[in-house]
Amino acid sequence: MRERCAWKASQDHRSLARFLREESAEVLEAIEEGDPDHLAEELGDLLLQIYFHAAIAEEAGEFSMDDVIAGLAAKMKRRNPHVFGPDADPTRTYTVEEIEELWQAAKRRERAAER
Repeated sequence: MRERCAWKASQDHRSLARFLREESAEVLEAIEEGDPDHLAEELGDLLLQIYFHAAIAEEAGEFSMDDVIAGLAAKMKRRNPHVFGPDADPTRTYTVEEIEELWQAAKRRERAAER
């Protein structure tokens, strides 16, 4: 993708940061408007930015889009033990507050493990 376009080939994470910020703001604007078609378009633009950053990282041998997706899937499993955990009970209904506490507890465990 990048090798066929001089502009794309010249970009790096820092030079693209402003576009990531702009596309994120446009997603928020589309949400505020309440227009699903506009939101879908802006989410696509944001996804392109994510893909672009992953492509740059892959070229540098750092990580790939597959790594990004795998990391996200693993995080969702860790942070949703009521759905994916070994003690998950499909018959139990959790409150929003309980789910938020489980999420925050998982984040605290992750932060502690990083130290």
